[in-house]
Amino acid sequence: MSTRQYIYLNSIVAAMAGFLFGFDTVVISGANLPIKTLWNTTPWFHGLFIMSMALWGTVLGALFGGIPTEKYGRKKVLFWIGVLYAVSAIGSALATDPYLFSFFRFIGGVGVGVSSVVAPTYIAEISTSSIRGRLVALYQFNIVFGILIAFLSNYLLVGFDGINDWRWMLGVEAIPALIYTIMVLRVPESPRWLITRRNDIASAEKILRDLGANVKEEIQAILALNKKEAGGDSNEPFFTKRLSKPIWLAFFIAFFNQISGINFILYYSPEILERAGLAAKDSLFNSISIGGVNLIFTFVGLYLIDRTGRKNLMLIGSLGYIVSLSMVTYSFYVGADPLFLLSFILLFIAAHAMGQGAVIWVFISEIFPNKSRAMGQSFGASVHWVIAALITLLTPVFLDKDKGVLRDEPWIIFAFFAGMMVLQLIWVLTKFPETKGVSLEEIQKRLGIS
Repeated sequence: MSTRQYIYLNSIVAAMAGFLFGFDTVVISGANLPIKTLWNTTPWFHGLFIMSMALWGTVLGALFGGIPTEKYGRKKVLFWIGVLYAVSAIGSALATDPYLFSFFRFIGGVGVGVSSVVAPTYIAEISTSSIRGRLVALYQFNIVFGILIAFLSNYLLVGFDGINDWRWMLGVEAIPALIYTIMVLRVPESPRWLITRRNDIASAEKILRDLGANVKEEIQAILALNKKEAGGDSNEPFFTKRLSKPIWLAFFIAFFNQISGINFILYYSPEILERAGLAAKDSLFNSISIGGVNLIFTFVGLYLIDRTGRKNLMLIGSLGYIVSLSMVTYSFYVGADPLFLLSFILLFIAAHAMGQGAVIWVFISEIFPNKSRAMGQSFGASVHWVIAALITLLTPVFLDKDKGVLRDEPWIIFAFFAGMMVLQLIWVLTKFPETKGVSLEEIQKRLGIS
């Protein structure tokens, strides 16, 4: 096996955490109505305990996932993510009441949140600068692939076991979770973590050699950066003036990612399309078409990220956002044909997939120094998930067809998202640094933090 193949193999294994992330997030859609009927839940209870509980686990996992990642290492945390997914899948499938179900969904959510911290961090640290972008983007590709497979799995399992179909939909996730858990046992630890946190240069040397790196040069660069950081306060908190630039960069890319309306459209697309006049019976096909477009253009983003650069993809994505969201706004305002509206929603998905979707986890994993990378990833992921949670919870307040504040004027929501994407375009043009083909240590120098 060549060194490049070795790097790709380990990155793919780590990126499988993203597949489970995507699958776990979407699979609940198939259990939504059966559970509501089975346990006769109220709308408030159903929304908070059944549909949103995993999301709150995600917020918790993202907020605190950087701590074990730094303390115990990337590999150990990647392993326990797999365990959390497997336990969550089996427990949710066998749950006998809504409270037990919510508990196991929460555990799965914690796994999702932690995975968004540790997987991109790990992949960035074992990659070479020339292919780092596409390898970290594999994580996002797997998220999208997991979403599509969850939609397909739910569809195929309808009628499999009658009233227990939903249990199989949730439980089947245990299979890829166990496969991933076993496979991750064979990946190496991050050499940068071994040097920075354990001072284990001998083990790091072996791993770097297997990864095909210039061992002497890489170790010297890591040690030089560590020595410079050690010259300051070794107990330096995360939120400092020195790290203010990468912190603000991580905040804004995560903020704009969600304020684009991506989760709003993914979670509520059937309702949005139904409000536009599309028949409810077509919602499953539309979900699969959205998932398919998302997957195809994520692959395009993955292909281009190390060729055209992060900034160019963000520019293309921003322009795509503005055009698509403006046309969706127009469609709702004039009552255009629903297929016309669907075409621009698909354009929106494509713009997100090859822009923000491909770039966010790559970029955040690159801009923080070795000692702060996991905490930086945790911060960016936390901003992402908190805003996602707020948008998900507030959407019914505005969109509900009977009681929503904007029930008769949904175009205002999309106009708001379009306006925010104009701000993103300005931010990318004026503040967003290019990190394509630059070593992690050199990026720190360019940002003025080392």
